[in-house]
Amino acid sequence: MSRDSLRIIEELKLRQGDTWRVLKIMSEFVQGFDELADIGPAVTFFGSSRSTERDRYYRLAYETAFNLGRLGYTIITGGGPGIMEAANRGAYDSGTISVGLNIEIPTEQHPNRYQNLSLRFNYFFVRKVMLLKYSLAYVIFPGGFGTMDELFEALTLIQTGKSYRFPLVLVGSEYWKPLLDFMENVMVKFGTINREDIDLINLVDTPREVMELIYERSREKYRYLQEYYGEETVFMEKLRRIMKNHETLAHS
Repeated sequence: MSRDSLRIIEELKLRQGDTWRVLKIMSEFVQGFDELADIGPAVTFFGSSRSTERDRYYRLAYETAFNLGRLGYTIITGGGPGIMEAANRGAYDSGTISVGLNIEIPTEQHPNRYQNLSLRFNYFFVRKVMLLKYSLAYVIFPGGFGTMDELFEALTLIQTGKSYRFPLVLVGSEYWKPLLDFMENVMVKFGTINREDIDLINLVDTPREVMELIYERSREKYRYLQEYYGEETVFMEKLRRIMKNHETLAHS
């Protein structure tokens, strides 16, 4: 077989590989959209996979997810150990839907056992779309590069107008305050961001503060949808029940 023939065959193999990769990506999007279409209203949790049950942020994530679950919110995580496990565990124990969006990586991630809806993705960017699309808010506990990646991607989407503004709630002043100080004292000073960009972030230390921020977002979302649709949708009905549950717990 000639050199030109071999070259053509190799080019066809490469093109076929790209075509199948596109189809695989599409299938992951279709699966995600299909499985998650009716899970809202939902809150997505991020944080370190290295956190253990002895870590106070593990306990805070559990308590926060449990309380949000009692109100009726679905809880979404990346499905792994650490903070993700704590949030799924709190959701599972509260009786709400506990979603894990797991990822295939070389150092295999084992899904935690507290998911009653578990999906697995090969592509990080598909998984990111799912984490964002169905979430009313991000609750972000101390974490590493993956956690930072999710935080800054969300900030970029909001800053550039590619996403509606939604609560980005950082839990843990001792961990996050130095980062916010860097933004203000270095990034703003050098003109790489505006001072108001930092206002996109909420810094809190307790589950109650998280709940109040998300409750306010739920009220805003309900009013917006009411004006937009004019009549109550299934999603709005769920939001209304959550708000009613919140008021009941607040006065109990």
